[in-house]
Amino acid sequence: MRAHFVKSSLTILLFSLIASAQAPPADLDAWVSRSMKEFEVPGISVAIVKDGKVVSAKGYGVRKLGVRTPVDEHTLFGIGSNTKAFTTAALATLVDDGKLSWDDPVYQRLPGFQMYDPYVSHEMTIRDLLTHRSGMGLGEGDLLIFPHTTYTRDDIIHRLRYMKPASSFRSRYAYDNLLYIAAGQIIPAVTGKSWDDFIRQRIFAPLEMNATNLSNAAFKPGENYAFPHSRLDGKLQVVEFGNLDNAAPAGAINSSAADMAKWMILQLGRGRLSNRDQRLFSEKQSREMWSPQTILPTGEPSPSLLALRTNFSAYGLGWGLRDYHGRKLVGHTGGVTGFVSRVMLVPEENLGIVILTNAEEGGAFDSILYHVIDAYLGLPATDWIAAFKAAKEHEERAAAEVEKRQNTFRAADSKPSLPLEKYAGVYADAWYGTATIRAGDGKLVLSC
Repeated sequence: MRAHFVKSSLTILLFSLIASAQAPPADLDAWVSRSMKEFEVPGISVAIVKDGKVVSAKGYGVRKLGVRTPVDEHTLFGIGSNTKAFTTAALATLVDDGKLSWDDPVYQRLPGFQMYDPYVSHEMTIRDLLTHRSGMGLGEGDLLIFPHTTYTRDDIIHRLRYMKPASSFRSRYAYDNLLYIAAGQIIPAVTGKSWDDFIRQRIFAPLEMNATNLSNAAFKPGENYAFPHSRLDGKLQVVEFGNLDNAAPAGAINSSAADMAKWMILQLGRGRLSNRDQRLFSEKQSREMWSPQTILPTGEPSPSLLALRTNFSAYGLGWGLRDYHGRKLVGHTGGVTGFVSRVMLVPEENLGIVILTNAEEGGAFDSILYHVIDAYLGLPATDWIAAFKAAKEHEERAAAEVEKRQNTFRAADSKPSLPLEKYAGVYADAWYGTATIRAGDGKLVLSC
């Protein structure tokens, strides 16, 4: 009888330890609330998945400043560049289907594709489109998509040929969006279906991501979506949604914590659909997407974030890769007008975290992220909110010093060499198109 009692006690203890390992941090609600207050974020939604299950999905704060409608786990946020992993996954399904290879030359799959350098035009592969190593400069050509333009995806791809490289091909990492648009356009070229329809049918539908959409133009008044917020003239305020339809494969998805939890479970399951003996993509393609493709400089974090110093940093196919306390992290950030987000997977722990916010404060999502990861890894507590707040202040001081130093090089009495009206006219740029400058009321107005 005593042996039975001991056995039962051990069983209860074991299940208690398992439950404890799966549960989110006990202070998560208070931690998120403090982070929102410190970084002035109106609304946040967080989901945590562990061992194939959703252990937490919850919203905090409000969807819109001045309106008391609360955020919940189903509230939609712009996820920005976290869209890139969806585009990569869509291409992975086509690799599995034998319809293309990661190393196919782009010009063979996307007729008319051309870069500035003929050699690059011939040698660039689908893999190169996804790994930020084309030789283009950081953010090159983003004015074609932001602020919103009427250029189509094909118009944007056509203009790549006019953009002079900033470095040699495959020699340096420089984040870009335009080549993800090109990657997305490979899908209709190969399948006859638009990127949008393919994502809906091959990813959203099997995962039952029923609330997620591909354009904020789909929002209707009264629906459950967050509004974008930016700091203008030092004050946080509601701003207009940024339309990214022409750049959709690079950053247009709107999703919720509840739906993104399904996406993370798929990713941690290496492409296997939850509770079904079916796959969205193979384990082989999962390994390929999570393998280093472009090496990133590790750099040195701000003084308050030295605990985040990494041993390696790289970009895979639609995912960023780095290490933290001996574990590989697979993740990405996203940023569009008024929204920033973070998705992070810890494959060795079968752990995934998504944080969606309706303000442009990366410190808010990162301070929550590392608090959650530390809890699951059993690490000593760190005040990440204070650490990221200090890092933000350090960066602002450094930026102010640079601005002050630059201003010393400017002549205080400088003025235009010609009367303002002489600058009026129509200007043309090979990749951007035309821009008009008009003079009136003692000032110049630019319209594009």
